[in-house]
Amino acid sequence: QVQLVESGGGLVQAGGSLRLSCAASGNIFSINVMGWYRQAPGKQRELVALITRIGSTNYADSVKGRFTISRDSAKNTVYLQMNSLKPEDTAVYYCNARQVTNNYWGQGTQVTVSS
Repeated sequence: QVQLVESGGGLVQAGGSLRLSCAASGNIFSINVMGWYRQAPGKQRELVALITRIGSTNYADSVKGRFTISRDSAKNTVYLQMNSLKPEDTAVYYCNARQVTNNYWGQGTQVTVSS
């Protein structure tokens, strides 16, 4: 089992920045990929960014150049630095951890960007 706890969401004006954190605990050694997803009201959950065990990253086109995913292995924590935020970035952001046969989600953290 893997437990994920997100933090760092909030309300910010357009153009501002936020940093989300996701602390992982439990059977973390078998995690292959960690990522951030988001879900806006009335929309499907979508991938924002992910980082693999070896440090490769991938981003949704809508956030490339503005968001950066990183990790601190010593703290078992993954971060999402979000810059130049736009109102369309408003959503609940979820941390995700993937093993070979299991998929884990955090409880979600709200990000609201005002225009």
